[in-house]
Amino acid sequence: MDELPVSRLVRLSVLALGLSACTVGVRRAPPVRAGASGTEQSRAFVAQATAAADRIAAASDDAPTAAWYRLAELVDDFGSRITGSPALDQALAWAATQMRTDGLDDVRLEPVKVSHWVRGRERATIVRPVTRELALLGLGGTVGTRASIRAPLAVFDDLDALRASTASLDGAIAFVNHRMPPFDDVHDDPGYLRGVQARLRAASEAAKRGARAVLIRSVTATSLRTPHAGALKYDDGVPKIPAAAVSIEDAELLARLARRGPVEVELSLGARTLPDAPSANVVGELRGRELPDEIVLLGAHMDSWDVGPGASDDGAGCVAVMEALRLLRQAGLTPRRTIRAVLFTGEEYGLSGAKAYHERHRSERHVAAFETDYGMAAPDAIGVGGEAGMAAMQPLLPAFGRFGIRRFRDHAFGADVEPIVGDGAAAFNLQPDGHHYFDIHHTAADTLDKIRPEDLRRNAAAIALLGWVLAER
Repeated sequence: MDELPVSRLVRLSVLALGLSACTVGVRRAPPVRAGASGTEQSRAFVAQATAAADRIAAASDDAPTAAWYRLAELVDDFGSRITGSPALDQALAWAATQMRTDGLDDVRLEPVKVSHWVRGRERATIVRPVTRELALLGLGGTVGTRASIRAPLAVFDDLDALRASTASLDGAIAFVNHRMPPFDDVHDDPGYLRGVQARLRAASEAAKRGARAVLIRSVTATSLRTPHAGALKYDDGVPKIPAAAVSIEDAELLARLARRGPVEVELSLGARTLPDAPSANVVGELRGRELPDEIVLLGAHMDSWDVGPGASDDGAGCVAVMEALRLLRQAGLTPRRTIRAVLFTGEEYGLSGAKAYHERHRSERHVAAFETDYGMAAPDAIGVGGEAGMAAMQPLLPAFGRFGIRRFRDHAFGADVEPIVGDGAAAFNLQPDGHHYFDIHHTAADTLDKIRPEDLRRNAAAIALLGWVLAER
C-alpha cells in the first residue's frame, strides 16, 4: 500500500443492495410471496447470507492453515517483489498456478508494462559535529547522487515550514522532520494522510529553493531504527534532486544536533531508473451462473518494495483474495454474477497495473470493486462506499460477525480499483485493525511473523462472504 489508496479516499454513493432470493448450494429461506415488501425480501436474503456464511466457515474449518502456508510460500520463496524484478515475475506465475490448482475459471496473466527503478548502494553519514552513520532508504523513484554529496544541513520542522521559507537552500541538503501523528482512536485515523505529505512533496519543494538533496523523517509514528521506503512525486518543470528517508531515531538526532549548531552530512544514493519492464496482472474467476457478464472484482497487489518480503503489504491481501475464491468453490457456492480475483502489479510505484486493467476492461460491467491493501491484522471493519450501501449491508453484520467483522464503515479506498469505481462500480475494502500497520509499512520488517494465521483465515472468509453477497444482490 502506498500513499494513493489513502490520499484518494473513495467516497462514492453505491447502488442499494438488491436482495436476491436466488441462491445455489445454500439453504433457502422460506419462499417470499409475490409482492412481498422490501423488509420481507431483506429478511430472506439475510437468511441466505447466514447460510452462505455457514458453508464458508465449514470450508475454512476443513483447511484452516491453507492460506497461511500459501502466504509463507509466497514470501519465503520469492521475497521482495519490486516492479521489474525476476522475483515479481516468478510470484505472478506462481499465483496463476495456485489459481488453476484451486479450479478457478479463465486464469490468465494480462500483460502490463511497469516502471523499473533500481535502488543501488546508498549511504548517509553525519560528518559534523560528530561522525555517525544514518539508517536510511532512498525514496522510490529518486534520482541518484552520481558522486557523494557533502553539504550543510538545513532543517525544517515540517513540510509547511519548508514551503513557507524564503531562504535560499543553494548548496544545502534539506532535512524535513515532518512527523506522522500517532493512531487517533477517536477518529479511527492512522495519521498516514498527513504523515506522508513530506515524502511526496519535499523533494520538489526543496529543489525550488536550490537544495542539492533532501532527507525526510520516515513515515511512521513508531520505530526501532527502521527506515521506511515509499514513492515520491517530482513536480513537472522542477529539477529532480536525490531524496531519502531516515529512521525516526536518526531524525531526532539530526534535529538535536542542529539546535546546537551547524550539521554537515555526506550522502550517496546509487538509484537509477531503467526502461519499463514487462509484468502482468493475474486474473482468475468464478463464473457467474445467471449474470456472467456482470463482475464483482476482488483485488490486491502482488508487487512490494525491495527492502522486505511485503507480507502485510500486500502479500497477505493477494493470498486472502485467492483463498476467498477457493472457499467459495469448496463450499459449492456458485455466484449469480462473476467474481473476479485480480492480483495487480505496479501498485507501489506508478499504478500501471490498475491503469492497464481499466484500459482493457473498462467496457465490462463491474457492479462492485473491492480491495484489500491495509495489512492483515485482526478483523475489524469492511469499508462501504456510501450511505445507501451502508444501510443495505447493516442487516448482514451478524453473518459477517462470525468472521470477526465488527462494523461497516462509510468509506472505502483502494488505488488499484479506483478507476473502476470512478466508472460507477460500488466501492468496498477490508479494514483490519490498523493500529500497527504503519509501524512496518514499506520496511524490511514487513515479514510473515507480523501476521497471525487466524487473522488471515478469518479475513479471507469475510472476503469470501462479501464476494458472495455482492454477486447475489
